Amino acid sequence: MNQYAHYSPAMLRELIAKQHITGQTSGMALGYAQANLVILPKEYADDFEVFCAKNPKPCPILEIVRGTKFTQAVAKSGNIYTDIPEYYVYENGVRTQQLYDVESYFNENMVGFLIGCSFSFEESLLSAGLGVRHIEQQCNVPMYRTNIACQAVGAFKGNMVVSMRPYTREQALRAEAITAQFPSVHGAPIHFGDPEAIGIADLSQPDFGDAVEIKAQEIPVFWACGVTPQNVILEAKLPLVITHSPGCMFITDIQNVALKQTAE
Repeated sequence: MNQYAHYSPAMLRELIAKQHITGQTSGMALGYAQANLVILPKEYADDFEVFCAKNPKPCPILEIVRGTKFTQAVAKSGNIYTDIPEYYVYENGVRTQQLYDVESYFNENMVGFLIGCSFSFEESLLSAGLGVRHIEQQCNVPMYRTNIACQAVGAFKGNMVVSMRPYTREQALRAEAITAQFPSVHGAPIHFGDPEAIGIADLSQPDFGDAVEIKAQEIPVFWACGVTPQNVILEAKLPLVITHSPGCMFITDIQNVALKQTAE
């Protein structure tokens, strides 16, 4: 169990803002949703919002933060410029910095998007007796670029990124039923089994995060991932974009049960 599993979101955000926590957040604040982050200039915000609406599996929006540092809907006075363990800064499509604090980039023309994260449904998987391998191995979830094209909007185009958790086929079906109840944090898996079918050549070499053990009789199960915008940003080549470092999330005050819906 993660040592921070039973810390409150507010306590964890404070520790993160003070840079006492600078690593990935899977398994922290069990019971509470986590979020991916994209911050970009307001002249691109409307198109990015439409892009997210047209690609809801990888990019489900939880809150849009306009003209301020602080969240309202997902957390009381959460600061999107300090309350994430590590940030990536992209300039003209190139990642130029990895920082623990990006307050120096704040101005009222920047717009933040908090996007649902699959860490949020892991509590339900654990409660159902379905182990989560990257939590067991105390590492980051493996994430891969795919050949699955997102629907383009304006400058935003590119392929989906997925996260992977290994299960037996029977477990995978149970995981599918559980995660389908959480559409605002990526919902059901998009693919089971053969990684090459979605453009992944080598599971031992994730594009983001860490490789995990896949045991005999297990298959890889892939979920849409909120790192997808980072893949899209590389192609859009915007003058400035700030994102979370993959696996380093914003921990919200929203309880996971509040996100649960009956699967269609």
